[in-house]
This record gives sequence, C-alpha cells and structure tokens, in this order.
Amino acid sequence: MEEKVPRSNIIETEIPMGTVHPAALEPYRVRLFVEDEIVQEAEITIGVNHRGIERIMEGLPVEKANSLTEKICGICSNAHIWNSCRTAEIGLDIEIPERARYIRVIMSELERLHSHFLYLAHGCETVAHETFSMRAFYLRETVMELLAMIGGNRVQYGCSVLGGVRPRCDLDEAKLLRLKDDLDKIEEGLTDFAQRFMADSILISRVTGVGALPAEQAIRLAVTGPSLRATGVARDLRTTMFEYDDFDFNIITQPDGDVKSNLLMRALESFESINIIRQAIANIPEGKVVNRDWEMFDTDIIESYIEVPRGTLYHSYALESGRVRHCVIRTPSMANIGAMQYACIGDHITDAQLCIVQCDPCFTCTDRAIEIIRR
Repeated sequence: MEEKVPRSNIIETEIPMGTVHPAALEPYRVRLFVEDEIVQEAEITIGVNHRGIERIMEGLPVEKANSLTEKICGICSNAHIWNSCRTAEIGLDIEIPERARYIRVIMSELERLHSHFLYLAHGCETVAHETFSMRAFYLRETVMELLAMIGGNRVQYGCSVLGGVRPRCDLDEAKLLRLKDDLDKIEEGLTDFAQRFMADSILISRVTGVGALPAEQAIRLAVTGPSLRATGVARDLRTTMFEYDDFDFNIITQPDGDVKSNLLMRALESFESINIIRQAIANIPEGKVVNRDWEMFDTDIIESYIEVPRGTLYHSYALESGRVRHCVIRTPSMANIGAMQYACIGDHITDAQLCIVQCDPCFTCTDRAIEIIRR
C-alpha cells in the first residue's frame, strides 16, 4: 500500500467541519487542508465538552466512584463500571464468583452487539443509505431490550459491583430462555443484513479503499480494537482476560484497513459475540453472584485493561482509606481518533467524514481527560 505523505509545506485551502456534524452527533472539530479537493492534512480537535470525570472521582468512596464511571458514556457504560470495579478487585484481591463472571461476560458481549449495531447504523447513515441504517437500528433494538431485562435500564444498567454483580442482575431460567430465543432472532437478522450489504455493489464500491490505514501505521499510532484488527493485526485483549478463559471464539481480522474492512469487522465480530453468549448460557455455573467477604485496605496504584467494543480500555487508581486517589482513565478512541487524521490524507473531501467515523469514535468517552502542566 502506498504510504500517505502529509504535505504541510504547501499552501492549502482549509475546510472546517464541526463542532457538530449531522452524521456524528457528538461535539468535535475537524480542519481539512485540501488541494484540488484532495485532503493533504487533517486536524481533529476534541475536548469541546470536557467534563473532568477523573478529578470528580478524586476522594470519593470507591463504590461511589465506580458508579460514577458508568456516567462517562451511554454506549460503553457497562464497560466503564466493570473495569472500574475490576481495578479495585485486582488491588484488594477480591475473588469473583464464577456465576458473576459469566454474567459479566454476557453483559459485555451484549454491549458489544449494541455498540457494533449502532456503528453499522451510523456508518450506513454516513453514506446516505437510510434503509440499511434502519435495519441495523432494528437489530440493535432487540439487544437493548435484553440489556434492560438484565440490568433494569436500556442505558447505564448498574450491573457490576465490587465482588461481582448486583443480585437483581442474576439470570433465572426464564431470562436465560429469552436470551437464547432472542439471540437466534438477532443472528438471523444479522445474517440477512450482512448478505444484503455485501450484495449491494453501489454501497460496497462507495466504501472500498476509502480511508485505508496500513497495519504498520496503525501499530505506530497505537490504534486498538476493531480498527486495528481491520488492518489485519490479530490482537484482541479478551484472549488475555481471565474472564474469557472458558470461552472459545475467533479473532476476526480484515486485510485492507479501509471503511469496508471496518464495517465488515463489526458485522463479523457480532457473530462471535453471539457465540460467546450462547456458551455462557449453556454453561453458566450455579452459586452466588456477589462476594461480600473482603476487607478494604490501602493500595498503590492499580491498573486494569479490558477489551471493549472500540478497543482497549484502561482504568487505574489507588485506594486510601477506602477512597479513590490518582484516577486515570484512557479510552480506545483517544488513539483511534488521532489515527483517522492520517487515514484522511489522499482521499477526496467528500470521503473525509467516512474516514473519521470508520474508527467508531466515542467523543463522550474521550472528553474527560485533564492536562496537568508542571513548570
């Protein structure tokens, strides 16, 4: 693949976009520097809706701080509270009941489904294919109902707590049966969607070769998650997480690193999520869902990495008298958004928005960092 070379040494026309774009309804600003309508450089600015969650968490009791992390994002709310709880559990050496571990995996994969379907819907909306967009939203609706059945809410389910999951999120036989039946419907609908998508030659030609990102450049720019696997790199943090030790699944990759590869990544990964949830339903252990038999003590800074729908999510903090200190949260979009500046180069300005949203950016997740400048 020919390397994209930024041309910052020439005078270009600047085209600003944002802070709100109709295809990506979150605040960010893009500056495109173009010559003959071809992007020569791009600059993506986030932080428009800065909230400073880490600073708010400073000094809060750990369980209250964990609950606050769920408010970081409405799409990845389960991922944040799970990883925040997981951080303390690693530092305090809290043993998680096997049943709770399975329920956490089920919630994680359901959230991955709803996030990937949302991505497919917005991706099709960006290329102005409203029918495919509505089909993806229809698939997602069934997943949202399942999340509400388990957690009690369509957004911010409050499932994970220190030591496991809330007792109200336990799965009885009726819920397991509904999960099983609805997964069959989701898989059938997803198969139909994927077949129709691949058979649409106009749509495929619109996204093929657009925003191509070479694997070497993706690694250099610290791209993570499906955006990295779309360049052919088989790296999935779930293979290192103890919660997934009992589950068999394939690491999906695509070879070209373009918009088409990113769309196919989400669709094909969704089949793997369905497979993981089915394994959890079939083999879920009996027993309690939360362990309250642990003691609080002070810790040094604890770190936890998990694989979420967009890639690697990092949480870290220390505990002092049961309160959170030195909290840092790094979301996958932080690196992925930066890589999209590179992906824009060499493409037409009409494809720039496609190049940016192909990484499934979550600006809400990312707009909470604080910058400390020491002089």
